[in-house]
Amino acid sequence: MGAPIAGRLLAAGHQLTVWNRTAARTDPLAAAGARVAATPADAVRDADLVITMLTDSTALDAVLFAPAGAAEALPPGSCLVEMSTIGPTAVAALRDRLPSGVTLVDAPVSGGVGAAANGKLVILAGGDPELVSRVAPVLAELGEVRRCGPSGSGAALKLVLNTATVTGFAALADALTVADAVKIDRDTALAALATGALGGVVQRAGPGGAFTIALAGKDLDLALAELGDLAAPVAQAAADRLRGVADPTADVAALTQKELP
Repeated sequence: MGAPIAGRLLAAGHQLTVWNRTAARTDPLAAAGARVAATPADAVRDADLVITMLTDSTALDAVLFAPAGAAEALPPGSCLVEMSTIGPTAVAALRDRLPSGVTLVDAPVSGGVGAAANGKLVILAGGDPELVSRVAPVLAELGEVRRCGPSGSGAALKLVLNTATVTGFAALADALTVADAVKIDRDTALAALATGALGGVVQRAGPGGAFTIALAGKDLDLALAELGDLAAPVAQAAADRLRGVADPTADVAALTQKELP
């Protein structure tokens, strides 16, 4: 996801410095005009706005706070826009660890790699309204900026959306299992389901998805961890089902296959 986001910003004319844990992934961006940094700290030294897009809070912590991490080099007055899906608790912890004078907007996204490349993401922005307004023109290059409320609210809404998406795939899988049992062929079932409440999930179940079982499970676990004394049995069942899939790199749509990967 980070590469198409960087590509959009380059195409819009922004000066961009990039860093990736897998250095070869920056080659196309370098060819398009980005400067490639040797370390996260080097990437942010002269930046007004810094964007992080990583797999989880562990990776984010390493990029920001490990030796040569970005946090130590963030300039006073700069803004960190955190676009990973890490949940509101991790956002609050991150805000408390940033150097004095560095501000934070949590801005996870809704939409896949294709939406990122085409500037069609929905950016779920949480933070002080003036701060969100400051970064909104840059984020608007990536899609629609949706203001969600105070710091952490973008991260929180992302968990709501991903809970609906993943449990929707589990529900679709069960519906297709019933179709098999009552001898309705899957194409007929999917055509009918596409006109109902699961229509968006049916559309998303086509080829080309990039929301892996591992990421879906991580996001559901984040949501479940926020529940406290509340119960979400459907989400829990979906999380248990994801843990039973042998290939965590498969797309979440694999839940709807007769034989899981």
